Amino acid sequence: MRTIDKRIAPNVKLAATLVARAPALTLAYDARCRSRLAATLDTGEDVALVLPRGTVLRDGDVLVADDGALVRVAAAHEAVLLVRAPDALTLTRAAYHLGNRHTPVEIGAGCLKLEYDPVLADMLTRLGATIERANAPFQPEAGAYGGGHRHGHDATFAEDYALAQQVFDEHHGHSHDHDHDHDHRHGPSCSHGHGHGHR
Repeated sequence: MRTIDKRIAPNVKLAATLVARAPALTLAYDARCRSRLAATLDTGEDVALVLPRGTVLRDGDVLVADDGALVRVAAAHEAVLLVRAPDALTLTRAAYHLGNRHTPVEIGAGCLKLEYDPVLADMLTRLGATIERANAPFQPEAGAYGGGHRHGHDATFAEDYALAQQVFDEHHGHSHDHDHDHDHRHGPSCSHGHGHGHR
């Protein structure tokens, strides 16, 4: 059984003919969130997926097997809810409530798509949205840093925090994890204004 253990970075450009000839690994969203998986290529070949923890595969990703062969990822059709609304405010409220529940959502033009869930369908209907059950590929938003949603108690929190800190540091031009060269004391004898009042 071949092992698929690498994902080619999305910014690496491959010849379209190479990717088109690669066998497809068609997976539903839940399976694309797993880093360890026994799967079957569309050719019928059984493979082992062994990717770094936290990897979330997206439709169109290109993987590399242990023999160097390419495999392309395809999003499987699955049961989804299509959420539409009569106005932008209602759709925004629906998106807010889904986000508040940490529900993976795919955002389209005037439509939200989420995995089928009858409880969420009822909630969204009560909010004034129109719900349609469908069978379609599901590719939710990847999140601010490209990975799935995690909480502080997860095993990968330190990695996620480090990535978020790196993005913050790059945005601000320097890291804040060092001492500054000046002395800074607060108190009644400091020589600068504080810019805020005390109550």
